Amino acid sequence: MNKKILVVDFGGQYVRVIARRIRELGVFSEIVSPEQELDYFAREEVAGIILSGGPASLAESGAPGIDERIFQLGKPILGICYGMQLMADLLPGGRLTTRGISEYGRAELKVSQKSPLFSGIAFKNGDSSSKNGHSLAELTVWMSHGDSVDKPPQGFTVVAETAETAIAALENREKQLYGLQFHPEVEHTERGQKIFQNFLFDICQVEKSWSIEEIKADKIATIKENLSEEDGVVLGLSGGVDSAVTAALLHEAIGDRLRCIFIDHGLLRQGEVEQVEKTFAEEFAIPLLKVEARDKFLQKLAGVQEPEEKRQIIGETFVRVFEEEARKLEGITFLAQGTIYSDVIESGEHQQAETIKSHHNVGGLPEKMELKIIEPLRDLFKDEVRKLGEELGLPGEIIYRQPFPGPGLAIRIIGEVTEEKLAILREADAIFREELENSAVKEDIWQAFAVLPDIRSVGVKGDARTYGYPIILRAVSSSDAMTADWVRIPEEELDKISRRIVNRVEEVNRVVYDITSKPPGTIEWE
Repeated sequence: MNKKILVVDFGGQYVRVIARRIRELGVFSEIVSPEQELDYFAREEVAGIILSGGPASLAESGAPGIDERIFQLGKPILGICYGMQLMADLLPGGRLTTRGISEYGRAELKVSQKSPLFSGIAFKNGDSSSKNGHSLAELTVWMSHGDSVDKPPQGFTVVAETAETAIAALENREKQLYGLQFHPEVEHTERGQKIFQNFLFDICQVEKSWSIEEIKADKIATIKENLSEEDGVVLGLSGGVDSAVTAALLHEAIGDRLRCIFIDHGLLRQGEVEQVEKTFAEEFAIPLLKVEARDKFLQKLAGVQEPEEKRQIIGETFVRVFEEEARKLEGITFLAQGTIYSDVIESGEHQQAETIKSHHNVGGLPEKMELKIIEPLRDLFKDEVRKLGEELGLPGEIIYRQPFPGPGLAIRIIGEVTEEKLAILREADAIFREELENSAVKEDIWQAFAVLPDIRSVGVKGDARTYGYPIILRAVSSSDAMTADWVRIPEEELDKISRRIVNRVEEVNRVVYDITSKPPGTIEWE
């Protein structure tokens, strides 16, 4: 019997990242609700339990909890952030504090006690014991919390701290209960994957049993199980990796019952329409129907400035166009979308999750629809989607293409979307991306684009006063879209990009570079 790890979802933005980190180590992980029956946690195949973070505070009424008998099952449990606080709150002797001192972003963790969680992480001076009050190990971690554990439960030992948090990690080794105030799942925590590895293989003692081949087989089996042989599917193809992998997966599962539609909504980048048609014709044996809908989308967006309203309009308009086209085809009952889990998380679909921004194909879907929705990649992250694409035989040109949002340039134009603004942004964005193709940091970039804000500023061109738009440049590194860091583009390259944009795009007189990580920012501006 293959063992698995249960990840209890308290609504944290990183819950799926935790599950994915476990899968990366070759162990099956399953996300469950805190309301799950206790018997489910007690099953023999459950090797360990992880309590995720979450946006709630245990000091508030209605904060999510869990059956405290879970700590008596004898299963190894790791509490992360809110999960650690909940553990301390439920177990005898533990106490929380809301001191008003929050910790967000990078922090320096000092490990003061030996712990199996930190086994194999380099100790200072090669020593494995604390000397003169110095820490055994120090590493940079990622914090995101307001509340803290003020007093550990009975039988627990404090094993690490930061400058702001006296109890940053604790454990009761005898009962196999562990807690971390920081987030080992995010990229910015040093040796985070090693901490998970220690929990899985040393503490839970599981073996590797999960692979991309199994994911592919499971997805195809699920599609066949949920669709009858009479069901036809129409897929909204955007040219990006998510919809391309969805198309390849569905075609392998249902063959010619899949029809692909490419909607030109007028919000694409320079040369995008031609590129999508060319790539699809060369790489897919599936007919592609192109639908011209520029005027329809721009008319719907006229005068709209609020970003959530834009997303809702784009989402509904997409669906209505698909429904209209599906009526012209025979046997179409499903609309397939390339939704991935970062879309779902940011749209706040989980019971405990907060909405950061809705995505046009998640929060933007209308309540009444003629077609049923199928989203085969809904529980996968971008890197898993890319691995699945490789397994399905898609070329690198498609698999490693930079992400491009479904709402397109509409969410890279702050404020109202107009033809004039689209033309300005397309030209500036094309210059930026062209220069990055020859950049020394090209391989570090997950996503790069330009943003046009709804402001103007005074400038000088040819000794004459100008009153033009600024262009904001954004380039980030990431692997999962849940966290990201800004790319350190060399100054001389930024200088060249800025001069080219200002000289070539008449309406632009200023260029700035966004150096915000995620969190606290998001990758896209809207």
